Amino acid sequence: MTLICIPIMVEADEATGAQPALEQAARAIEAGARLIEWRIDHVTDTPDLIARLLSESPAPCIVTCRPTTEGGEYDGTDSDRIAALEHLALEHTPSYLDVELATYERSANLAQKVRLVIDHPNQLRATGTRLILSTHDFTGRPKDLYNRLGRMAQDDACAVIKVAWTARSLRDNIEAFELLQNRTKPTIALCMGRFGLLSRVLAPKFGAFLTFARADDTLGTAPGQPGIGQLRETYHFDAINKHTRTYGIVGWPAEHSIGPVVHNAAFRHADHDGVYLPLPIPPEYEHFKATIGSLIDYGPLDFSGASITTPHKENALRFVREHDGTVDPMTDLCGAANTLTIDRSTDVMTLHAANTDVEALVDSVCDALQIARDGLAGRSVAVIGAGGAARAAAVGFALAGVGSITLHNRTEAHAHALADELSRRLSDMRQCDVPITAAGLEAMSRRPYDLIIQTTPVGMADPSTPDRSDCPLPDDVLSAIPWSDCALALDLIYTPAETPFLRAARQAGCHTRNGKDMFSRQALGQLHYWLTPEAASLLNAGFIDSLI
Repeated sequence: MTLICIPIMVEADEATGAQPALEQAARAIEAGARLIEWRIDHVTDTPDLIARLLSESPAPCIVTCRPTTEGGEYDGTDSDRIAALEHLALEHTPSYLDVELATYERSANLAQKVRLVIDHPNQLRATGTRLILSTHDFTGRPKDLYNRLGRMAQDDACAVIKVAWTARSLRDNIEAFELLQNRTKPTIALCMGRFGLLSRVLAPKFGAFLTFARADDTLGTAPGQPGIGQLRETYHFDAINKHTRTYGIVGWPAEHSIGPVVHNAAFRHADHDGVYLPLPIPPEYEHFKATIGSLIDYGPLDFSGASITTPHKENALRFVREHDGTVDPMTDLCGAANTLTIDRSTDVMTLHAANTDVEALVDSVCDALQIARDGLAGRSVAVIGAGGAARAAAVGFALAGVGSITLHNRTEAHAHALADELSRRLSDMRQCDVPITAAGLEAMSRRPYDLIIQTTPVGMADPSTPDRSDCPLPDDVLSAIPWSDCALALDLIYTPAETPFLRAARQAGCHTRNGKDMFSRQALGQLHYWLTPEAASLLNAGFIDSLI
């Protein structure tokens, strides 16, 4: 069983003493944690405070005093630090002491002081304190990682191995999983930073000793720590096991998506043993190919499917074609995929690319306008953007029989190229003869449209800059659009609920809608690809809507 440990950085405060830290620990245990890590970086000179923490700790605990050289906040000498840990172990017997491998190996005298107070085969005194030997690298994967692991594994005083490094890409997580699978002792293997969430959430799938989570009202003690509420309620951490299938949302960024909330709840409702996580992959096809290929090839991960969002929808289709997978007709027509399925049900694994955006988008517009599909006939449509979502919009409305479609893009040449490509595809397949043309963004102010569909990611809330107010259209164009002639302005973004584009449309009197309804429809379509028909039958649009 993989434990959840909450690290608590203890602060010295004469007025409140240990009480705030103890209350935080109590809340963590109530939330589902099983271990507390007392980080005493700031309070080694207040032994009475630490004594109370250990005597009143609501759960077994790790005591750690991390130096600045390994990402901690202790800036004193190693000898003073180890002396403080030695005293605590002798007087209060915490379950674990965490000592860095570099510190342990730097001085035989320091190592001996540690060995005197922890349990090991040659220990003469009775003690219940065990040693976690740890190593951290905040710049990337250590070049001598396996050498460090070997030295920790061979030391008879080391009860638990801990290794953590800042991931350079999602592929680093696979190496962390391999370390866990090949462990000879209880092991903690974690990747830090935006690429490291897989290693933290999937720790029980690979038998890690523990994973760290922050208390939900704190920033945590290392980059990328999820909150315990998120870990247990969104990712259903307690249910993850070695057979759990892995899914995710592939994008750049991916962290903004409500996909994990929706899909993980849907999996649980349908009794499907799966977990769905954000999978950030940089925009270039080389990154997509290398990362998705590695996730698929690493069998123990059981990577079984992914939602594909900006900017990877065309990359996903290219990847499936290059790997001789199957492509559904709508995806082939659009030239973009939003759903990847990895079928492992037979001896020969197969890939499948699908696009659930098309139907979801058209249905969302019809619902907003309260019309049937044939009510779209003859309407003029403006599509802002020239990416994968714009492809779905153009094809969907063309097949629905609108009067005309105009693609508007910042780089006008891209819009013309896409208009020509889609016109040719639709003509070759004898699907329809709706004219698809292109223009720059400024042209939007020169003619009225019945529908305006914003498909770019511009205006999306970014975790790093949540207050930004970007808009895909320049202010002068936005203010000059004849909104009174427009029946609906739809932005496919749903975070924030009202983008600057939608705000301008609403203030001008236009009916608006964000991308939540479309999201729920396309998500339901994706689940039908990933679940058995029996499991999928337990889900409907109302259930998905209730989660958003």
